[in-house]
Amino acid sequence: MSFVRPFCARCAVALSLAALAGLAAAAAPAAPAGLAQEALPPAYARWQSSLDAFAAADRERAPEPGGVLFVGSSTIRLWTDLRQDFRDLPVVINRGFGGSTMADCNGLARRLVVQYRPRHVVVYAGDNDLAEGRSPAQVLESFRAFVAAVRTALPDTRISYVSIKPSPLRSALLPQVREANALLAAYVRGVPNSDYIDIFTPMLGADGQPRAELYGPDRLHMNEAGYDLWQGVIAPHLQAGRPEAAAVQQQAAAAASAATALVARPASGR
Repeated sequence: MSFVRPFCARCAVALSLAALAGLAAAAAPAAPAGLAQEALPPAYARWQSSLDAFAAADRERAPEPGGVLFVGSSTIRLWTDLRQDFRDLPVVINRGFGGSTMADCNGLARRLVVQYRPRHVVVYAGDNDLAEGRSPAQVLESFRAFVAAVRTALPDTRISYVSIKPSPLRSALLPQVREANALLAAYVRGVPNSDYIDIFTPMLGADGQPRAELYGPDRLHMNEAGYDLWQGVIAPHLQAGRPEAAAVQQQAAAAASAATALVARPASGR
């Protein structure tokens, strides 16, 4: 991947796509019966335009079930090269909505995740929760509720949580970020078919502070180098969750077990 595209260009592309999606939503026919016709709870009304844009995109081209769905805040929304970065995966869905929290992702889980029936969900949210004054424990509770909502409807869907990133603008929140990440990592370890993706550690410099070269001018959102790092860290987790990878792992485990049994078998005498 190239490092030459500036941060502002990525944001400009994202804003242009959002504007076009908004126009499409206004011109599109009425949504079919289902989630789109349900009244949005007042607590989530500020996300109506984002949800309308997603609905318009779905009417234009509905994603196939069984894909990999990314959901979360502007870090996901601004990942405009997401499909290209994971182009070896048949279906990649971006459902990032800027400024959102883990609490928002939980409250909108059916609309943002369940209706697409993905085989794998990658979640990035939590830093906005902390910035708004929520505690690390509250971030954990929101994620627990999100997992419950997804698994109730989609019990076989894999869930990956991407750790809260350390950003220069919010360096004062690093203690809370560390605490939240520790709580989330411990929780995920006990949840079947899930994993915790640590991007916090590689985004820190030798001095223990966020690496400024991974961020754009606002010191909060990532530049091309930051997204390159994320792609490299996340890709192996997506491969590990693929059905064919699981089959290969099972075959390897069976072969290893058979080899162990063969070695342990006593030699026959003559």
